[in-house]
Amino acid sequence: MIKKTMAALTLVLSSTVVMAQTADYEVTITNLTPGQTFTPQLVITHSNDFRLFTLGEPASEALEILAEDGNTGPVGDEAANFATDVQTIGGLLEPGQTTSIVVTGPAERGFFTVAAMMIPTNDTFIAANHVRLPAQGSLMRRLFAHDAGTEVNDQNCNNIPGPRCGGEGYSPDIAEDDEGFVHISNGFHDLGDVADDGGELLGPQFYDWRNSVARVVVRRIN
Repeated sequence: MIKKTMAALTLVLSSTVVMAQTADYEVTITNLTPGQTFTPQLVITHSNDFRLFTLGEPASEALEILAEDGNTGPVGDEAANFATDVQTIGGLLEPGQTTSIVVTGPAERGFFTVAAMMIPTNDTFIAANHVRLPAQGSLMRRLFAHDAGTEVNDQNCNNIPGPRCGGEGYSPDIAEDDEGFVHISNGFHDLGDVADDGGELLGPQFYDWRNSVARVVVRRIN
């Protein structure tokens, strides 16, 4: 009888510990650009072991797919072994718009990552990369535009997905003009109106930005 009672007590205490290790967080994302739209936004809570990228180093294939096509699935799969919660806010986030989601994360020493492609661009994305979750209250971060370095920034609609251009998204081909590493995006430039292949070239007057491009607020709920 004593053994059964001790076993039950141990089970209750273990369950309490597990519950105490997580908390709920409200994540709010605002698009601060005048002319760029964010594809569905990926929100991950995770341990210290996961990083979406390191500046100056090549992007993973999963990040390349997100940055060129807006598909969050592969990054979510890549983070799965380190994640407490992986969610995607569906739909496009237009300039000036705000959206929120509630996720579960580690209550102690946890981190979060947010990412979404910017369209219309070749391979530019927003990111909060490996940021500490607040122990209490809330925190705010302004997010830079990052370039995955996996596709030349030709600003050609034939090579840009989304409703504005409807061009090709992810392409596994490697070109000599690809930068080859993740870096802070330098925005749009005046490249003319028509590309050599006849595709429409997008210009800075409508689609350029000045960092920061997004704001994320994370508030601990419990």
